[in-house]
Amino acid sequence: MNLLTGEYNNTIDDKGRLSFPVKLRTAINQNVLMVTKGSDRCLWLFTAEEWEAFESKVMENASMMKAKSMQVVRHFIAPAQSVEFDKNGRLSIPQSLREYANLSKDCTILGVAKFCELWDSKTYSEYLEASEESFREAAEEFSDINFS
Repeated sequence: MNLLTGEYNNTIDDKGRLSFPVKLRTAINQNVLMVTKGSDRCLWLFTAEEWEAFESKVMENASMMKAKSMQVVRHFIAPAQSVEFDKNGRLSIPQSLREYANLSKDCTILGVAKFCELWDSKTYSEYLEASEESFREAAEEFSDINFS
């Protein structure tokens, strides 16, 4: 799989079908994705291989006896569902996940290297505005990245 990059604006219909960008579909080169709750009220979409790696890492670090571990497992792993592209390149996003991410008509799809994020466009815009200051602080932590 190629790296997934780019920001795309698209729409989701009343049946929860989302037209997925051709560039991302080509990079994914698979017919099925795993979709689950992400952080910050977005959805995360993974290929089977990337999902398996993510799920394994979460479960390796989780303990059924620790409340915080179970919160993470219940948030990311439990709601995950497999979704398949239809012949028109659309994904049907399950109702419960659409509700979690507050997906309305306008959506933003982000390629984030090895997975994608799916946002309600208004929510994403509000997130960017609200997190601008903390983004600058977070970016400073990447001070070891230099141009050679």
